Amino acid sequence: MGDEKLRLDKYLWAIRIFKTRTQATSAIDDGKVKMNGAPVKASKQVALGDRYDIRTPSRKWTIEVTGLLHTRAAYEVAVKHYADLTSDEDRQSQQRLSASFFTGKRLSKTGRPTKKQRRDLNDLLNDDSDD
Repeated sequence: MGDEKLRLDKYLWAIRIFKTRTQATSAIDDGKVKMNGAPVKASKQVALGDRYDIRTPSRKWTIEVTGLLHTRAAYEVAVKHYADLTSDEDRQSQQRLSASFFTGKRLSKTGRPTKKQRRDLNDLLNDDSDD
C-alpha cells in the first residue's frame, strides 16, 4: 500500500474538499493549494504526512494526509483520510465573513407578490370596493 501513486487533484476531490476534479485542478493551477508555502502541481504524488494549505471559495483549510483515498467516498469515510489542522483563527474569521456576507437573494416566499398573488389581491380589493 505504501507504493501506491495518487495525484493531488484526485486526492482533494476524493476527500471532498472540491466538488469536481476539474475544480480541484483549476484551484491547484491558480496557486490556491500550497505545500510548505510553495505552490504545487496537480500531478504531484500525494504521500502520507504531507501538509497542504488550501483556499476554497468557502473557507481556508490546512490538512495533513493520513490515508490515501483513490475514489470519492461518503463524507464519513473521507474525513478519516486527512487531519484538519486549520487554525481556530482561520475558522473564526471564515464564520464571521459568512455571517456578514449578503448574497442579494431574497428568501423564498418573501418580497414582492407573484403574478397569481397580485391578481388574487386585486380581485379581493375590487370586490370590497363594490359594496
